Amino acid sequence: MIVNSPADNTDAEELRKFEQLASDWWNPAGSLKTLHIINPVRLAYIRERCDLANSKVLDIGCGGGLLSEAMCQSGARVTGLDANENLVQIAREHAQSANLNIDYVAATAEEFAEKNKAEFDLVTCMELLEHVPDPASVLSACTSLLKPGGEIVLATLNRNLRSYASAILAAEYMLKLVPRGTHEYAKFLRPSEIARDLRQRGYRVTDISGMHYIPLIDHCFLNRDPGVNYLLHARRLAS
Repeated sequence: MIVNSPADNTDAEELRKFEQLASDWWNPAGSLKTLHIINPVRLAYIRERCDLANSKVLDIGCGGGLLSEAMCQSGARVTGLDANENLVQIAREHAQSANLNIDYVAATAEEFAEKNKAEFDLVTCMELLEHVPDPASVLSACTSLLKPGGEIVLATLNRNLRSYASAILAAEYMLKLVPRGTHEYAKFLRPSEIARDLRQRGYRVTDISGMHYIPLIDHCFLNRDPGVNYLLHARRLAS
């Protein structure tokens, strides 16, 4: 079950971890190399299910802007949102250097949702839910930001022994794909938990796909097994 917690839905330690990576965000061979490898797969998943052309899109937890820029280049009108001001500045500067018109905002999803309800055609929220104290609060903000008929694409980590072995023991300690302490197992979320939450909010879940990364050959692909990393697509029912 996804449990609600106090109003401040940021984790100072999590923000600090990602701020330390800010200067390396756009280095495809750096500490965030894996993120660069999976980003085209995430974009392909979105493009297969959503019409990005001229759609108004909000990328929650945008970090330094990898997915935001890719969606902008696919024709979307993108707003990138992140609680970390340093990362938002990195994203702004990179978009400017690439001549991309992306509106970047430093705020939490909850803060932004207060003034922008039902404004977007698509909301993406990639690898954020497992890094906040209250994922239900973020989901509530995501869903309130969408127009009737709007779509949401989420990416996060399943909660089971396999994901613990893969995402923490292997990725952080053995293969050192990401810095140690990047993930906390207790914050992982089962697809059934997210799907139930979205259905209760008036959404229809249309797809749940597993996203798999093979580090030895730097290859990422999708299949029907959401045992570790997974992507989820849902649509708001018209009202």
